[in-house]
Amino acid sequence: MSRGVAAGVTVSAVLLAGGCGREERAVRGLRWSDCGDGFECATLRVPLDHGEPDGEQLELAVVRLPASGPRLGSLVVNPGGPGASGVEYARAARLAVSAKVRERFDVVGFDPRGVGRSAPVECLDDERLDAFLAMETTPDTAAEQGELEAAARRFAAGCRRHAARLLPHLGTVDVARDLDRLRQALGDRKLTYLGKSYGTFLGAVYADLFPDKVRALVLDGAVDPAGSRVRMNAEQAVGFEKALRAYVEDCLSGRDCPFAGRDVEAAMDEVGALLRRADARPLEGGGRPVTEALATLGALTPLYDRASWPELTEALRRALKGDGSLLLRNADQLAGRQDDGTYSNQLEAGLAVNCVDGPYPTTAAAFAADAAETSREAPRFGPYIVWSSLPCAFWPARPTFSPHPLTAEGAPPILVVGTKRDPATPYGWARALAGELRSGVLLGYDGDGHTAYGGGSPCVDDAVDRYLVEGVPPGDGVICPGIR
Repeated sequence: MSRGVAAGVTVSAVLLAGGCGREERAVRGLRWSDCGDGFECATLRVPLDHGEPDGEQLELAVVRLPASGPRLGSLVVNPGGPGASGVEYARAARLAVSAKVRERFDVVGFDPRGVGRSAPVECLDDERLDAFLAMETTPDTAAEQGELEAAARRFAAGCRRHAARLLPHLGTVDVARDLDRLRQALGDRKLTYLGKSYGTFLGAVYADLFPDKVRALVLDGAVDPAGSRVRMNAEQAVGFEKALRAYVEDCLSGRDCPFAGRDVEAAMDEVGALLRRADARPLEGGGRPVTEALATLGALTPLYDRASWPELTEALRRALKGDGSLLLRNADQLAGRQDDGTYSNQLEAGLAVNCVDGPYPTTAAAFAADAAETSREAPRFGPYIVWSSLPCAFWPARPTFSPHPLTAEGAPPILVVGTKRDPATPYGWARALAGELRSGVLLGYDGDGHTAYGGGSPCVDDAVDRYLVEGVPPGDGVICPGIR
């Protein structure tokens, strides 16, 4: 059943045309109302097209947790995705942000345009999303590749049918301009911001557009804006491969590992063989067949967080006996599928943003070549990650960003945080972004999992907290030790 219907240039001085002063006077404050558990909610109106500020408007959902002590201002947070809800992330502020920071800042989250409660883009109904996610994503024959291409074309066509006017305006450049309107509506002279994963790209674009409006930006789990989409897919696949190796090494060093008695290479091969077997014979999933694509997604999901490694061990133990139910649960979690079979729109919104944030190859044949190349370094995850972007080959809106370094000339120090064995945003991306930003400061974490702040490292948390509250970054290149 359908969940309802939602209604190019690069980052440069061209986007600032019209003058900040005129725009700032046009932005009104927010009207807050109580929405439970100490939070307040509001709606921010922004133009669909920032080139036509008086034209059609969108309404963005905003939430805040007021500061518990003497207030310095607002800390705007974004969890990444793209497609993840900033409202839901801010709702978890008591876990995601330290008490020291919450004492001095209102923690503010918003659903970016196209996401969650903010003019959500939707493309397929839930039944068709189930089918799309289960599709063969390691096509072995021309017929399988043709089926995958047809599914990708249907996805793109569904987005065009339901959200044609919205799609060209979902890029990160547009969201960064929304973010500046939010800053103004909050009454903050300059932006204090915590962005994770894709949220680092949003923060970097903001800083490049509005360097004089930056107070302090923490970019944790950094994306390199100079990287091509093809290269980023390949490097992310290698990142997940490395994370799987780290998991296997840890598993073999403990008790009850399903690969006991094997060496690391043999265990890695067994994981790959398990996923391949699900291609010919899907695992059992409580009434839903667990295909190779779903099993692969279910295996990579726990690699985001070292604390989830025991769950991966149990999921693989069961899968080796034919029970893919835990792998399926993991896949559903990352895809935003609820227990009742409905989806959030994070999958659709994520593709919609990615497809306009940079050019992709425009043929299935080019994707096939990229998948084959990536599989050499990342045989278990490479083809899946590459093929998952195939709808972008047929996207009905043109890219609004061309990959290039963002320098944010004139901004104060910007803190970039990278985790050495981050599967989703490899450490090299953090190193690259910190080097591209004129005022970039790199803080490394010698650990596992995706992003570092709030992950249990006192070294990382103390450095980030001090920077946010006092504006004082750590020394460039400091490496915090990992924790076990």
